[in-house]
Amino acid sequence: MADLRCRTCLTVAAIAACLWWTAAMAENRNALRDIVEDQCLVHWLQSHSAGPCLRVELPGPKGARNGYAVLADRKGGAHFLVIPTRIISGIESRELQEAGTPNYFDEAWSARAELAGAVGTALPRQLIGMAVNSRNARSQDQLHIHVECLQSLIHESLQASADRLSDLWSPIEIPGWHLLARRVLSESLGSADPFKLLAAGLVGAQNSLGDYSLLVAGMNFQAGPGFALLAGTGPGTERLLDSTCALAKP
Repeated sequence: MADLRCRTCLTVAAIAACLWWTAAMAENRNALRDIVEDQCLVHWLQSHSAGPCLRVELPGPKGARNGYAVLADRKGGAHFLVIPTRIISGIESRELQEAGTPNYFDEAWSARAELAGAVGTALPRQLIGMAVNSRNARSQDQLHIHVECLQSLIHESLQASADRLSDLWSPIEIPGWHLLARRVLSESLGSADPFKLLAAGLVGAQNSLGDYSLLVAGMNFQAGPGFALLAGTGPGTERLLDSTCALAKP
């Protein structure tokens, strides 16, 4: 089963990572950290080869402290993970609220290029989603942002609610889910860090960030391009993403 799932990885190196990771994940909650620190980062620094990751980015003079890696998810399909190259446990980590910490959701938005490559066609922004699970809903203790397409359920709900979203968090109607949402009007997330917007704007979130899952979806509002941010303390919002990218298929 693992071999079948890994056939959709983009490179031979990614396939090798899928096979190793499938076994490691079951017993190691630091498997992602180990892959990035001990393999991808080392290979990049030694030979500018990112394997088993697809890409390693080390912007600015701080290098690995502000860098990130893009890794094909072990389950295959159009599913990628964006992982910091320094240790950050998850959504609850204080580092994500500090000035100078990279906007990892903005970095993850760049992985839509890998997503489009896996699907084999250009993807409109409103089909793309990025998710971070809560502390209790995740299997790994290294921050990782899932980048996939949106499921039809969340896509249709967002389109129906688009005109009602504002700069304030408010309930959004998604069957079977209890989430709060707000919008960001911008082509990119460069000046709007979703982690900080969650902590500062949602009452009670500051002291319980680990209980929240966060999803960021590309949007085209009447006022222009932007993003919808959705947060909740129920199941991990990764469940609202779709690695088959069914919405992109005719």
